[in-house]
Amino acid sequence: MFMRTLTALIITFVVAATGYITFSDQLSAKEQPLEDVVRPERIVIGLDLSTSNPLVDDKMYAAKLARNVSAQIKNLPPRSEVWVRTFGAYDSNSNTLRFNEVVSARNRPEKVANGVETLISNIPTLIERGFIKGQPNTNIVGFLENMTQVADCSDTIKTTFILLTDGVEESEYADLRMPSSHLPASVMVSNHAQCHELQILGLGQGLGSPSETRRLRETWSNWSAGAGRPFISFVGLNDW
Repeated sequence: MFMRTLTALIITFVVAATGYITFSDQLSAKEQPLEDVVRPERIVIGLDLSTSNPLVDDKMYAAKLARNVSAQIKNLPPRSEVWVRTFGAYDSNSNTLRFNEVVSARNRPEKVANGVETLISNIPTLIERGFIKGQPNTNIVGFLENMTQVADCSDTIKTTFILLTDGVEESEYADLRMPSSHLPASVMVSNHAQCHELQILGLGQGLGSPSETRRLRETWSNWSAGAGRPFISFVGLNDW
């Protein structure tokens, strides 16, 4: 009940601040699907609310991230899914903002994209006004371990994870602030197929170091993509 109430407050704020009509979690029973031209896809968006991530306090940067993610949603085919989750602390009570959308005749991809863009661009304002809180650490691996179980890619839906994070894992697994630290071996359950792609947008942001960005890119690429890894491919962008 608490999670539902808080999520409703956040979405209400976004609507009040922007005039955007909010999301619908389920399709109407009367709704007619769009013509099934291509197979549906799934995009899982992870918003890193740790205080080291510029997303939480830089409005121009948040708007830039929002436009990038929106562009990837706008051309999704019918029946595609868009999931949004937050992460940071390894505590479900800290990550109460979550919702799923399905692209349909009524819920066009442009509408879903505009809603997600509005939410992401307003993250600094939501934190500033106390609707959500910045978090003390960065559990990226833990988030991916959980979400690759929920989004079981053995269902053959092309699934892309887009994480809006600086990529600096800071958890009991690793502390990537230190060059000597390393991520643990990838968790890949044998009966789970690889997901399509992991994207990290904002890799190394705030560090101001091309060499550190390169180190983080290599670290996450080696952890995430390839034979026996959770993903087929990896993209890590500091800027775009």
